[in-house]
Amino acid sequence: MNAWSALALSLKVAGCATLIDIVLGVAVGFLLARKRFPGRELLDTLLTLPMVMPPTVLGYYLLVLVGRHGWLGAWLQDSFGINLIFTWQGAVIAAAVVIFPLVFKPARAAFEAVDGQLEQAARVLGISEAALFFRVTLPLAWRGILAGVLLGFARALGEFGATLMVAGSIPGRTQTLSIAVYEAVQAGQDDTANLMVLLTSFVCVAVLLTAGRLAPGRLVGR
Repeated sequence: MNAWSALALSLKVAGCATLIDIVLGVAVGFLLARKRFPGRELLDTLLTLPMVMPPTVLGYYLLVLVGRHGWLGAWLQDSFGINLIFTWQGAVIAAAVVIFPLVFKPARAAFEAVDGQLEQAARVLGISEAALFFRVTLPLAWRGILAGVLLGFARALGEFGATLMVAGSIPGRTQTLSIAVYEAVQAGQDDTANLMVLLTSFVCVAVLLTAGRLAPGRLVGR
């Protein structure tokens, strides 16, 4: 059934995009939370733009960047024979860009909320900076980070505009669940559209409930 294949593809795209942003979002969030440098807040603003910019505009920028005639896309094609347009990998890149602020902003806030005195005490005990991060800072910030990661995953699962522009809508290859819903409605296939909407809603509600339970604000009251 197209609904199940679209759901499987959506989960794969959302999962891969989220994994990319876990690495990049946590790293950048930690950098901006701990380092002071000129242009720090400007960089924060630029990295937050995908949260407020129309997805179709992001899709256009991605086409300019990774399309066959884009500087990155042309280099990938000429050097490695890699084409990201109309592929599920292109959908992953589009989703990763769209959800990046949802992972990066909570990560930065979580790191900023960590008690600096605890980190300083660990340094006094002679712990290395790498060990400090993994044994003190990250364990104290992980709930806030995970809440952002889950929100990013839910958003990636429903991504439409940028994904459609970069990956298109090829059934079984690049047609994610949100795109399949749109095309089912356009084709008058109400039963199929209803099934896919219910699937999407169920997964997103489950993710949001989990993220809500992990939110730092709820933990304070426990």
